[in-house]
Amino acid sequence: MMKKWIACLCAAVMLTGMVPFAAGAEDGTKTIGSAEEAEQFVRDLLDGNGAAWDGKLRMIPAMEEALVPYGGLQGMGTVFAMQTGRAEQTGPAYEQKAGPYVIYRVPCRFTAKPMDLLVTVQDGVLAGISLAEYTGKAEEAEENAAFESVELAIPVPALNGELPGTLTLPKGEGPFPAVILVHGSGPSNRDEAIQSLTPFRDIAEGLAEKGIAVYRYDKRTYVYGAQMAQDRGGTLMEETVEDAAAAVQLLGKQEKIDPERIFVAGHSLGGMAVPAIDRELREAENKARGYILMAAPARGFDTLLREQYDFLYSLMPEVPEEAQAEKDQLFRELDRLNDPSSLKEDDVIAGVYAPYWIWMKNYDITGEAEEITAPCLLLQGEEDYQVTMEDFRLWKEAVGAKENWKLISYPGLVHVFVSGKKEEGAAVYSRAQKVDDRVIGDIAGFVNETK
Repeated sequence: MMKKWIACLCAAVMLTGMVPFAAGAEDGTKTIGSAEEAEQFVRDLLDGNGAAWDGKLRMIPAMEEALVPYGGLQGMGTVFAMQTGRAEQTGPAYEQKAGPYVIYRVPCRFTAKPMDLLVTVQDGVLAGISLAEYTGKAEEAEENAAFESVELAIPVPALNGELPGTLTLPKGEGPFPAVILVHGSGPSNRDEAIQSLTPFRDIAEGLAEKGIAVYRYDKRTYVYGAQMAQDRGGTLMEETVEDAAAAVQLLGKQEKIDPERIFVAGHSLGGMAVPAIDRELREAENKARGYILMAAPARGFDTLLREQYDFLYSLMPEVPEEAQAEKDQLFRELDRLNDPSSLKEDDVIAGVYAPYWIWMKNYDITGEAEEITAPCLLLQGEEDYQVTMEDFRLWKEAVGAKENWKLISYPGLVHVFVSGKKEEGAAVYSRAQKVDDRVIGDIAGFVNETK
């Protein structure tokens, strides 16, 4: 049970370092100012020498707080080892710029699965640690006979930039129907990678093999997290909705894509965003032919957050004082959402500024979903503890009788539609698996039947 709890918290700490935070950190004796230093830090972390950096490496307050349940960097290294296995090879590291931040990517050949370990710093101060898709030199993969990949970026005028993405195309002349994948919560790359899993890549390749093109892109908070952290007025519109709508317009202009058969598939928070995406597209040149909602919440995000914490803590045979204090503090912050009118713009709740929460409080998810006239497919894993069968029940109650909606639940599947049990918590993410074939088959059937 304790191992499961540690894995759950590991997923949380990897995101915590990337949410909005107050600048500044306590003085220390070490910083990370080069790829070589980042690589050495990662080696020490993975080799069980994190204590060499504990109390010495400067880090932002949010990172310090996130490491408390693990007993610092030494404990964090133990958690990584439990999830990924032993690191057989690390590096060479390289850097990427993200506004005022530098992200050092350290490719690691773990025994479980090769992945990159990302070390994010600002002026040498540690701001985040996370796992991502492997970018190191690997064996040349044989060319897939069923599909090809094309790099395609979404413009983001508000940030004077773009979001890199991959269009996976079936081989042939086309035009093909296409599915756009929209991420869940938190910074996420185009594969929606989490620990050992890459669900969006699985879906893209699985659908492409069935003659359906798929576009997946790096989320705005993944590419521009630093800049967005300074925007106190940001909402789900900037985080997710605008880019999904822009992706529809982008695909509508591609030669091998049928502009009349573009579908939007939102996972988790992305599924929750579908009604807002549909509303955004109503006046656009290209519209979605249909929608796929995967593990989409029917209830408020604050309600789900409480429920998830209660469930994960129920798995623990004994709750450490630090963990209980963290939960109590979070719930006190969420209590403030009972009176949204009392919140100020710079108030921070669960690491997010108040305007985001206020927008969410005013968003009638199922009510707006009832207004969608396009065909919709809603999918739910019955072992999902993050978005549960209670949400599925509420969806059935709201839209189950509508002719344009089809709802399917899957025994034995968890939040990312791989095999698992609720009682495993987030530990299920540490196993190398692929999205269940039933899910990919049902999405393909829905797209092919919707002409």
